[in-house]
Amino acid sequence: MNIKNIMNRIVFILTLCLLFPSVVLANYTQRDDVKHFIGEMVKKHGFDQATLTYWMKDIEQQTTALAAIARPAEATKPWKDYRPIFITSKRINQGVKFWQEHADVLARAEQHYGVPAEIIVAIIGVETFYGRRSGNYPVLDALATLGFDYPIENTTAERRDRRERFFRKELEEYLLMSREEKIDPRELKGSYAGAMGMPQFISSSFRAYAVDFDGDGKRDLWRSSADAIGSVANYFKRHGWQKQQPIISRASVKKQLDNIGNKKVEPHKSIASYKKMGVSSADSFSNDTLAALIKLDGADGHEYWLGLNNFYVITRYNHSALYAMAVYQLSQALASQHYASR
Repeated sequence: MNIKNIMNRIVFILTLCLLFPSVVLANYTQRDDVKHFIGEMVKKHGFDQATLTYWMKDIEQQTTALAAIARPAEATKPWKDYRPIFITSKRINQGVKFWQEHADVLARAEQHYGVPAEIIVAIIGVETFYGRRSGNYPVLDALATLGFDYPIENTTAERRDRRERFFRKELEEYLLMSREEKIDPRELKGSYAGAMGMPQFISSSFRAYAVDFDGDGKRDLWRSSADAIGSVANYFKRHGWQKQQPIISRASVKKQLDNIGNKKVEPHKSIASYKKMGVSSADSFSNDTLAALIKLDGADGHEYWLGLNNFYVITRYNHSALYAMAVYQLSQALASQHYASR
């Protein structure tokens, strides 16, 4: 089987995981680690032990979530295969339509937070195809599954322990969020990793960055496009988005330096330093501007880019440089078509 067929099969399997969660019946309350978690929630946050035990007893292990988390697309695909998933005419056309339908809200968010409308639309487009694919996993079940049974496959014991702690913390945040928002935690659906709503916020991000942008007294990222738009913009501003500043620039390197470039996306080296290394940019920047050299495996060979602060901010949403590049390029396609149609 050639590499293209293998990649297509992986995409098909992951799509099934997203659309058709499968479960195993398991009484989590019989486990000591779950009992300890319940006790901590009662002690730290004043939850009712009987209620928590009742909820946890009904949790079903999400087996397809375990399979999907072990093989994220960002870790298995080169840029030349990752890009076509998100930069499509259908996603661009639907994004322009979404922009037109919510133009006033997007303009208000851009003015208030300083984040361009095309970036906000692109995030929602990449995450959930503008709210159409927000996930079918019970969030409570998905977080408990990953928090207590994170897969061993393709990971080390240290990483598994770290990831279990992360998802247990998100489970804690989710229960707190549900109480604060007056939502039954058993009712909400999301991704296999517990991300929720149109912008796919995890629980801690919801509590920290979600906003009521339509003024109805609720933070609703499932049904309110305004709340989703405002929350994405607030997230970016809080993570250091610089208004009206560049994001990334195409670069070239001297042939003898073709091995440079790494996966570090935080700007850490000056433009002047890159020039001395033989890296040139398609755009002009001051010599003291910090950037990160990004190397991607494109359809026509290696691509080099100089990522600036705002590119790094996009990776605070998802730490993958591939993800951030998909958001950036989709945003540029959206802006081009949107303004051309006016």
